Amino acid sequence: MILFWFICGLLVIIALAFILPPLLQRPGTTQAASDKERREANIEIYRDQLAELEADLHNGIVSKEQYEQDRQEIERRLLEDVKLSESEPKTAVDFTKRNVVYALAIGLPLVAVLFYLKVGELKALAPSEMQRPAAQPTSQMRSQEQIEANVSALVERLKSNPNDAEGWVMLARSYNSMKRFGEAAGAYARATELQPDNADLWAEYAFVSAMANNRSLEGQPMELVNKALKLDTENLKALQLAGNDAFQRKDYKKAIDYWSRVLKKVPAQSEVAQSIQQRIDEAKSLAKTK
Repeated sequence: MILFWFICGLLVIIALAFILPPLLQRPGTTQAASDKERREANIEIYRDQLAELEADLHNGIVSKEQYEQDRQEIERRLLEDVKLSESEPKTAVDFTKRNVVYALAIGLPLVAVLFYLKVGELKALAPSEMQRPAAQPTSQMRSQEQIEANVSALVERLKSNPNDAEGWVMLARSYNSMKRFGEAAGAYARATELQPDNADLWAEYAFVSAMANNRSLEGQPMELVNKALKLDTENLKALQLAGNDAFQRKDYKKAIDYWSRVLKKVPAQSEVAQSIQQRIDEAKSLAKTK
């Protein structure tokens, strides 16, 4: 019997060791960890967008002026998010909670003993089945959840400010990076309504529309490409897409024409130049056998 009560006491101590520390923990500690994860996810989104923007500039897809404008907007939003996170007030220690913790520490073992003396039987004791611990989410999963949460926050922000053109562009590019092309197309549709003279936006709109259309430029995507080329006859992304459409239709001469115009404007040793040259060579080869 003495051994039984010793084991019971030991189990109560172990249980309290798991229960009490989280309750005694300062609320600000958990909040700080959450804020840190949110800030890291925010930074990850902006880093991806800046990297994509840098790649577009390097490959000649966006102009220097458009690059500078988009980069400044991304940096401005990042600073706003960071300042907002840092300005959130820290919660003080809740002394009422501490009193509850102390009451639990004393009362829980006492109630358990009294309850056992009232209704318990030693012979009823049996080892309970161990429950399999829930799998801990990986840091990658947490990061993805934070990214989706931040995108949702941007959606809510745009509901209150639907005329924020740069916000719609950022949302569209976020959806594009997440491969949610249908939603990206919807965001670009709104962005082009607010900035109808921006050829780059029409070209990006055409690209995500094609991706959402089973990678086909037929129909609306090509109409969007033509709008971009009407605004800027030398828009590189629109020219690439127009060349792709011509190639799909086996109009190899027109495809070569579009891609050759791109090739003249991109850096000679860039990945885009090498890729375009390969497509031109392929189109020439197929044109000979046609």
